[in-house]
Amino acid sequence: MDDLVVVGAGPYGLSIAAHAAGAGLDVRLLGRPMASWRDHMPDGMYLKSEPWSSNLSAPDGGHTLADYCAGRGLRAEHGTPLPIGTFSSYGMWFARHAAPEVEEVTVTEVTPEGDGFRVRTAEGPQLLARTVALAVGVMPFVHLPEALRGLPPGHCSHSSGHRDLVRFAGQEVAVLGAGQAALETAALLAEQGARPCLIARRPRLNWNTVPQPLSRPALRALRDPHSGLGTGWRSWAWSELPWAVRGLPARSRERIAATALGPAGAWWLRERFERRVPVLLGHELHRAVAEGGRTRLDLTTRSGAPVVVDTAHVIAATGFVPDLARLELLDAGLRSSLATVGRTGTPELGPGFESSWPGLFFAGLLTAPSFGPSMRFVHGAGFTAGRLVRGVRKRLGAGGPLSGVRTIVAPRRAAAGSPGRRGRICGE
Repeated sequence: MDDLVVVGAGPYGLSIAAHAAGAGLDVRLLGRPMASWRDHMPDGMYLKSEPWSSNLSAPDGGHTLADYCAGRGLRAEHGTPLPIGTFSSYGMWFARHAAPEVEEVTVTEVTPEGDGFRVRTAEGPQLLARTVALAVGVMPFVHLPEALRGLPPGHCSHSSGHRDLVRFAGQEVAVLGAGQAALETAALLAEQGARPCLIARRPRLNWNTVPQPLSRPALRALRDPHSGLGTGWRSWAWSELPWAVRGLPARSRERIAATALGPAGAWWLRERFERRVPVLLGHELHRAVAEGGRTRLDLTTRSGAPVVVDTAHVIAATGFVPDLARLELLDAGLRSSLATVGRTGTPELGPGFESSWPGLFFAGLLTAPSFGPSMRFVHGAGFTAGRLVRGVRKRLGAGGPLSGVRTIVAPRRAAAGSPGRRGRICGE
């Protein structure tokens, strides 16, 4: 039985596995490395966060994005946007050199089994683990507005469903949303020959300002400090004090997770967007109807006036809504038993990211209502990896069966296939 199985090999999963291997745990890392970044973001996108705040986390503090870029003659500079492709390649490099070997399999089921968990995959034999960390990223939580859900296939899609936008050249495309994904998708569509129109409920678009220099007079830096989530004391608190956020009442954490660091476009995108993309702001979508090969969107303005948009395709850049109910790989009985944060469908977590089910840990988007908005960004991987692995060691150090585990499946069956392999750091 392995000490830890990490499900998911994005920035959080890779960082957790690296710290677990560095701590001497028997760890297995399952998933497609950097899948969201490699498979669900169009060519031409850029990283919104600053390169220095976008590092994956190794236990020795090395293997940073700057390390990767420096060895290849690439720029990873403050105030200079970095291509998503470069960041994806950095994650793959980190996976090869700083993390245990990634087993590129699809996890289909995580179920309580005796004193731990059974993990099944689509490709091979089941695994048994004393603890499990779910770092599944955002894709299980794709959100489509209700008005679009009845449309036939081909009429609408989510922004995360496109690796290449060239196929929309010459077509009208309605893009829904007001955040970076919506704004950048619309700009890329225009630059690749499509005719996009942005539709948003918000009365105006928000744009981030050009980042201040890293080196500034002391008083100016004190007034407006830099942090991994931007400048200003509020961003600094979300970035540097996730442990303090966890100490707040559930209602406050719900509000923070829902409202902090709301939709905004990157400063470097504004000119590209405004000169090429028409917008309908303050417009609410209340119905979408397929008419032949086209889609009619029925909108209303803030004053209640009806507006109709006829388009060839709709792309919903409407984000992700974390909800345990949508995490189908997790046993339904276990899911329903988990304590959650207030009225959200996200797990209530201890200081080491452990859920109310002993030995089951979470990382990434699902943890934002527990630890704050930094968990929505790569920057949160460092805090998560160190704390979570300490939580795993504490759980394993308790000795004997995992206290409080409630078996809700058939009696234990022996695991087939080869035994678990010890996590190891791969040399350069």
